[in-house]
Amino acid sequence: MRSDAMKKGLEKAPHRSLFKACGYTNEEIQRPMIGIVNSANEIIPGHVHLDKITESVKKGVLMAGGTPIEFGVIGICDGIAMNHDGMKYSLPSREVIADSIECECMGHPFDGLVFVPNCDKIIPGMLMAAARLNVPSIFISGGPMLAGVSNGVKTDLVKGMFEGVGKVKAGEMTMAELDKLEDVACPGCGSCAGMFTANSMNCITEALGMGLPGNGTIPAVYAERLRLAKYAGMEILEIVKKNIKPRDIMTMKAFENAITVDMAFGGSSNTALHLLAVASEAGINLDLKKFDDISKKTKYICSLSPGGPHFLEDLYFAGGIPALLKVLAENKRLHLDCKTVYGKKIGDVVKGAEVKNSDVVRPWKNPYRQEGGMAVLYGNIAKGGSIVKQSAVSPDMMKHIGSAKVFDSEQNTIKAILGGKIVKGDVIVVRYEGPRGGPGMQEMLSLTAAVAGMKIKDVALITDGRFSGGTKGASIGHICPEAADGGEIAVIKDGDIIEMDIPNRVLRVKLSDKELKDRLAKWVKPKPKVTSGYLARYAKMVTPSNQGAIFKKEICDL
Repeated sequence: MRSDAMKKGLEKAPHRSLFKACGYTNEEIQRPMIGIVNSANEIIPGHVHLDKITESVKKGVLMAGGTPIEFGVIGICDGIAMNHDGMKYSLPSREVIADSIECECMGHPFDGLVFVPNCDKIIPGMLMAAARLNVPSIFISGGPMLAGVSNGVKTDLVKGMFEGVGKVKAGEMTMAELDKLEDVACPGCGSCAGMFTANSMNCITEALGMGLPGNGTIPAVYAERLRLAKYAGMEILEIVKKNIKPRDIMTMKAFENAITVDMAFGGSSNTALHLLAVASEAGINLDLKKFDDISKKTKYICSLSPGGPHFLEDLYFAGGIPALLKVLAENKRLHLDCKTVYGKKIGDVVKGAEVKNSDVVRPWKNPYRQEGGMAVLYGNIAKGGSIVKQSAVSPDMMKHIGSAKVFDSEQNTIKAILGGKIVKGDVIVVRYEGPRGGPGMQEMLSLTAAVAGMKIKDVALITDGRFSGGTKGASIGHICPEAADGGEIAVIKDGDIIEMDIPNRVLRVKLSDKELKDRLAKWVKPKPKVTSGYLARYAKMVTPSNQGAIFKKEICDL
């Protein structure tokens, strides 16, 4: 066993003594040692109950004859970190999570790992660690939050609260009404109820083959979630016994399956960042072109909040991710021979699946849209690509030409929006918010939700930063190269005409090559916003967004 390195033989007597100091018996020390990677804390709604999930995992490990050993991992709530300096730390925390797990699991060589994440950067950070360590692993998430209910209508954090801020500003809702909504929009534990980043990644983990069926959709508060955690705990012993490793599962075909499912349910645009990062750790050469190629041949058949009428609980009742896989498989859009950590192939999962609500998971011949959820746009201000969640863009905004209103920070932009300075037809340009320039590539849900809530018509937003999975509308992020790296977005001026053509994958400013070149020659690189601490180091080490915003590989070669 891998754990023999810290417990077996004469020279490990001192080590065994330390285990006994923790209360472990000889019998427990002799069994396979399973690390339980628990990201529970008391500030993320998706994580406040993970202690209970972890206890169930431990019971499963014990039932199967292993010894569970729990350790903790940090986590940031993107909703609470939104629209202040805390958001600068959200994406960078992904690297801390992966690195800290590596440290823990190399310092203590466990035989297998059960990862217990639920929200945003914690899931991809753990997937990165699993791929990097390549130790037998399985994932069990905390599950989605139930939708809130206000005046008999389902709602969630984005549709209710973030858009509510804009509605109050526009005079369409009173502060008293918003106060009442505040009490019911997020009714309890779990990852926020729409297909935002957290639920997108948990569902993708299931499609990738790293989690049991139901991992992405069983509601957080259901006892079925605890039972699934016990099964995950039991299953890890089988995975260890068979020596099934993450890189055996996370192949190029598995990533193609995961992207296909992502496109079919219109997941968060952040999934592009995260899957690129996980693939890099798994030694898979994935790029943005793959996302766009798959999106063009995958129909959008599952429309969840914020772009659609349904919530994660609706997908659960409709048959979950297996139901979605079934439709995709019937239309030859999946690699059915891909393995899963629990011993079955994706084709086996499909055989037992059933679509129980054809409005939530639509038939292939009756999709919500003919293409998948994401599009990758290129042009003279996005030579390295940019990303839009096209499934959340209204049909009349799939093509747009407008005048630029340029801002060098998210904070100045939200002031302008709430101050009534953005009008119909504008293209809001937010720059110096990329991985290096932010630093940290902030999410900008507050901006898009304010525009939606204030009902400012025909407005597009482009940025070298990124958007929450809760974003809807003509919001184009991940523009590469970013402003801080001297990308063309750095020299756009107020009044420049921006053309966005999603069907033809174009994003450009209507300026000649000579004019752009002349402006860039006069551009002066601004001083870093942060000069000390983790963010300063992150800004120096991070790669562009079209490479997943991971740390530069050449740093390891120094």
